[in-house]
Amino acid sequence: MSQSSTFSVALANETATAQLMADLALLVNAGDVITLSGDLGAGKTAAARALIRYLSGDDALEVPSPTFTLVQGYELPPYPLVHADLYRINDPGEPEEIGLSPLPEGAVALIEWPERAGHALPADRIDIAFSHRPALGSTARAAVITGHGKGAMQVERLRALREFLEGAGALDARRLRMPGDASTRSYARLTKDDGTLILMNSPKRPDGPAIYDGKPYSAAVHLAEDIKPFVAIARGLRERGFSAPAIHQGDLDAGFLITEDFGSAAFVEGDPPAPVAERYQMATDMLAALHREPLPETLPLAPGINYTIPPFDTDALLVEIGLMPEWYLPDRSAGLAPEQRDELAALWRALLAKPLAAAKTWVIRDFHSPNLIWLEDRADIKKVGVIDFQDAVLGHPAYDLVSLLQDARVDVPEALELALLTHYIKARRDADDAFDPAAFAEHYAILSAQRNTRLLGTFARLNRRDGKPHYLKHQPRIWSYLGRSLAHPALSELRGWYAEHVPPPVP
Repeated sequence: MSQSSTFSVALANETATAQLMADLALLVNAGDVITLSGDLGAGKTAAARALIRYLSGDDALEVPSPTFTLVQGYELPPYPLVHADLYRINDPGEPEEIGLSPLPEGAVALIEWPERAGHALPADRIDIAFSHRPALGSTARAAVITGHGKGAMQVERLRALREFLEGAGALDARRLRMPGDASTRSYARLTKDDGTLILMNSPKRPDGPAIYDGKPYSAAVHLAEDIKPFVAIARGLRERGFSAPAIHQGDLDAGFLITEDFGSAAFVEGDPPAPVAERYQMATDMLAALHREPLPETLPLAPGINYTIPPFDTDALLVEIGLMPEWYLPDRSAGLAPEQRDELAALWRALLAKPLAAAKTWVIRDFHSPNLIWLEDRADIKKVGVIDFQDAVLGHPAYDLVSLLQDARVDVPEALELALLTHYIKARRDADDAFDPAAFAEHYAILSAQRNTRLLGTFARLNRRDGKPHYLKHQPRIWSYLGRSLAHPALSELRGWYAEHVPPPVP
């Protein structure tokens, strides 16, 4: 018998329906199927319209009922969506004729009148049954939400999210979709009369196959597997005078947070986006200030509970490098023999030994423009709002500087990179006479080559495994950054190996 989960929601009006569908949107992904059932006028089309408008980020988007066209497609920011109305379907074979059996891959399917589809609906789906509630008012509805198969876990999470929002006094807040990232996290901006907050949905990271010395990838490279590191690092940064969001409400076990809203003032501007030099310099100053401080390895999380920051060790760095031959090279019709893989690992072990021998600091890890917010009303380095740090590790300070100055999603001119690298080195040298600029520059080049090698593989994996092809457009930029770092004399042997074995990406 397939697994299922059900709960009911009272909806006073269309606004409440829109809030429910926005909450559901935080939890669904490409490939999911949502059905909407109920009598005529029960609110199915209003619910579909609310979901589509939320995902589009456009409250005025025209969303006609597909009663006569049967199927309407939308190319929405997170994924394509197919909206179908099967009211006029009479033959169980017709869903196949209109392209709904099998359902389109890589899209969310939103289906009204699902009972007309016969046996064409998949076993894994989310059903929402709407009904009138005239005793509560002419606009009142009830929704019974049932998850079948894999949808059961999503429905259970939806129930938990609604309970969390109610406990936080935010159930009636207006939701505005925010762009996600390459992780399983999703975000919404919550708006009430007294201001705005950020809702973070951070489900436990799926373990995946244990193919890295008995560990899944996330454990092998020390990625956060739940929301607890975010809470601990946020508090640690704030206590030291840096701008991380204040946490107003949290459920550490479920993985929900309501945090301070830093707004949306970016570190880039223009089309195509380009770095704002003043802001990049302030971010450089912030890193220099962070790296001057002695920082603890363990941080308090809750009464009697501590969080220990994991080390960015050789094994983790090599597993990341391995994404390149595992995912990128096959895309370029290239591959490595076992002895060539051994050569690559040996070259990297020798290079990584140098930065790994240096003093450790907190490495935020993705310290780049999408994760930085400019806080104009604050002073000096507090203007740099940092919003993504849950994957922090103990490692070399050059790593975050590489993340910033070789921004994976934005072209950073080499002249600006060199100017800010020099600016950082001067700030560190002014504070510490023992700081070695030449050694730091060499370590910067090594970690740049490591990070950009990993990103070639990461973006190929996001395309092929996760259905996110838009990341491929960044590969030529990554290749350019990789060329900059391989030009360092300390990397000459690795440069020759890459020239022989690693072809450039398709432009």
